[in-house]
Amino acid sequence: MDTLATPWADLPDPDSCYRALAARDARFDGLFFTGVKSTGIYCRPVCGVKTPRRASCVFFASAAAAEAAGFRPCLRCRPELAPYALQQNLAHAIWQRIAAGALNEDGDGEGGMLERLATEIGLSSRQVRRILLAQFGVTPIELAQTQRLLFAKKLLQETDLAMPEVAFSAGFRSVRRFNALFASRYRMAPGELRRAAGDCVGAGMLTMRLAYRPPYAWDAMLVYFARRGIPGVEAVLADGSYARSVRLNETQGWLRIRHLPQSCQLQLDVDLALAQALMPLMARVRAQFDLDANPAQIAAHLAQDALLVPLLQQWPGLRLPGAFDAFELAVRAVLGQQISVAGATTLAGRLAARFGRSAVTPFGEVGLHFPTPAELAAAPAEVIATLGMPGSRAKTISALARFAAEGGLRFAPGATLAQAVERLKGVPGIGEWTAQYIALRALRHPDAFPAGDLGLRRATGLADERALLARAALWSPWRGYAAMLLWHGPHPLHGDAS
Repeated sequence: MDTLATPWADLPDPDSCYRALAARDARFDGLFFTGVKSTGIYCRPVCGVKTPRRASCVFFASAAAAEAAGFRPCLRCRPELAPYALQQNLAHAIWQRIAAGALNEDGDGEGGMLERLATEIGLSSRQVRRILLAQFGVTPIELAQTQRLLFAKKLLQETDLAMPEVAFSAGFRSVRRFNALFASRYRMAPGELRRAAGDCVGAGMLTMRLAYRPPYAWDAMLVYFARRGIPGVEAVLADGSYARSVRLNETQGWLRIRHLPQSCQLQLDVDLALAQALMPLMARVRAQFDLDANPAQIAAHLAQDALLVPLLQQWPGLRLPGAFDAFELAVRAVLGQQISVAGATTLAGRLAARFGRSAVTPFGEVGLHFPTPAELAAAPAEVIATLGMPGSRAKTISALARFAAEGGLRFAPGATLAQAVERLKGVPGIGEWTAQYIALRALRHPDAFPAGDLGLRRATGLADERALLARAALWSPWRGYAAMLLWHGPHPLHGDAS
């Protein structure tokens, strides 16, 4: 077999993949995997082993496709560390749900899990199978099994969790099922892999690594979060790391993110209490820190506009700061309407202190959990207004909390930007700017663009919103990245939450 199993027309042909493999080009990390027929192992393009002969290589667009073809993951380059090949289509949106644990094993069996996921998406299970087979060459269950196994492999090599905890954290319902599938797929017992990996450090927390495609403008990301972080809930620490409290359903704890520039990774330290929520937690962290972006591809497109070239040179690898929690970000956006960034940050801190819950963390700057939609919906708008905002804005916060509590911020995979904006604007007090900003940061729509933003108009010299939208059409489908570049530029920023 000498093909590239890929559905994307803009990915390289097999010979180009081999050249990228020989060069260990990090820009292609996660975009394809190399199966080596002589060893039965598949690797990332950045693997440090001796480059195999061209005739021995077969290329796959996903780890699941490589494993479905009978290859097992390399223990050196560790395919589970590769950045995801993020695409804006329905198949990848479904895959994101699976990567976050949507098809983890439970009492309903694999068929029941798939039916539930299909119902949430608004499709039949047959349609979901057809979409994923066409895109990845594997079934939803095969995709989920690969994801669970690779995640378990990551836990085995990076943590000292006991074997049952590894199995349950990776989404398996039983240790026996985990052991059997692991041994059949990887031709070794889980314990053998842990012995090969060596000792791990515990100390009441789990430490894992998350890869990205370089470059990464880490300092710019920290500055952005530092100015907009919710006091008590999240903070940029003196050592250059980011920390926050975490509440996922009934599970509570904390996390900290550090940058490891030499290995093109982020280090994620997680409270041991969050072990059973690691899959959805890591999916949120990847989204918040935009780890699946392809900066070279984005920069090549945006560089076609001379206005953005100096900013691209000044901020190589600038990411879109996301949100760990969509509701938090949405509330923060509403609080930022027509006031300064500092003012909105102060209000967000007051709101967390008044309506949130205490959190136990090792960080002096982080001691609160942000209120859930249900908790904030129970607060009268008149009480919210006493924090120092107009009554109309307090009513918008209340309406947003009710909207979120009823599932309004949960969108089906593949929901378009226009659909998201239209639904958000149905909340009284949320207009186009706020809806676009929420879509950009909380819902991860890279083409979202708050054209009414004064800072963007100042930066471009285009006072008319229609003229700015016409100019921004050249930047699609990454208008959000262009907005972030302009907000980081030498021009005055708009006082709102941007």
